[in-house]
Amino acid sequence: MGTDTKLTNPKDAIGCGKLPLDLVPDTAVAWQAMVHLHGALKYGPWNWREAGVRSSIYVAALRRHVAAWWNGEELDPESNLPHLAHAAACLNILMDAKECGKLNDDRPPHISISQFHHKLNEMTKAMKDQNPKTGI
Repeated sequence: MGTDTKLTNPKDAIGCGKLPLDLVPDTAVAWQAMVHLHGALKYGPWNWREAGVRSSIYVAALRRHVAAWWNGEELDPESNLPHLAHAAACLNILMDAKECGKLNDDRPPHISISQFHHKLNEMTKAMKDQNPKTGI
């Protein structure tokens, strides 16, 4: 018997096969809710489901929030909420809009980015092997 089920409760065995929403941290959900509240007050709740969204707009916003956080800025100056929560909210809207058929998918033409990354990973390894003294 594993730690996921117990013999005294048959619902455990059924519940273990369902979507594990308990794995999403409540802190992340709460911060995202705050950012979604900020957006609802500014643009209207669930506005993307009504009007639709362009993927490029949300990817650009996501990148701006991650870049600001990466460079040491914790809070968005307009909302005073965490940049990481704003980035997560961008992803939430992209995923929800896609599921609802409201995503204008204006991504650039497809390339195999995984293969490209693999190639650059190999180049990176070779460069580091040629320059072991730097410690990078």
